[in-house]
Amino acid sequence: MRILVTNDDGIHAEGLNVCEKIARSLSSDVWVVAPEFDQSGVAHSLSLNDPLRLREVGERHYAVRGTPTDCVIMGVRYLLRDKGPDLVLSGVNRGRNAGEDVIYSGTIAGAMEAAVLGIPSLALSQSYKSRSGQPPYWETSLKFAPDIIRRVLDKGMPHDVLINVNFPDCRPEEVKGVAVTAQGRRRQERLHIDERTDGRGNPYYWIAYARQSFVPAADGTDLAALDNRRVSVTPLKLDMTDDPFMTRLADLFGAATEQD
Repeated sequence: MRILVTNDDGIHAEGLNVCEKIARSLSSDVWVVAPEFDQSGVAHSLSLNDPLRLREVGERHYAVRGTPTDCVIMGVRYLLRDKGPDLVLSGVNRGRNAGEDVIYSGTIAGAMEAAVLGIPSLALSQSYKSRSGQPPYWETSLKFAPDIIRRVLDKGMPHDVLINVNFPDCRPEEVKGVAVTAQGRRRQERLHIDERTDGRGNPYYWIAYARQSFVPAADGTDLAALDNRRVSVTPLKLDMTDDPFMTRLADLFGAATEQD
């Protein structure tokens, strides 16, 4: 099995090394193609106005000056064009990608692009508290990811679906199990604009996360699973059509269309 590994934290990220170890527990044919620099939050963006720069940093290890989407395309359509990957792993991200994070995440986007190209893919993220001073428990990802990946592949994945896996912020022995979940929702007031002033008195701004009191997430969601120290496994579809509302819209506009 040939595995392509990518991420959004960049070619030098510790989580990328963890993801490569996970891949090598499954196969000896592993290729790493990751962004030259941190691309967190770029979502499923594609570089169309700038050239892609490819740099070989080691045997079967490449850095791309571009987005995670660019990396997967470069890996599949160029570096591995003679024999494409059988699996794409994106991550392991430093921090969870749950709830609305899946909309912004470059980690999710790497796996999503693989699904677009018809390749089974999983996005892997390690939850941790960024302000606590405690580094991520990478050993949790290392312990649980290989078995989850094997079981998913043995079962078979539908086309146009990727798997979003989030590991809880705890040691492996503290994990309470694996939960198959739906994508959750957070309170949107968590995002705010942090206004600052530079040395010349000019204002500049950061999009920042506000501290919030704990509110239990809805049962059955990725957020609730992580709060309960469970590994969250969430299938995500490329087709974002809302079928029930599409039916209502057809009822709304159908008559006008027939008169035309």
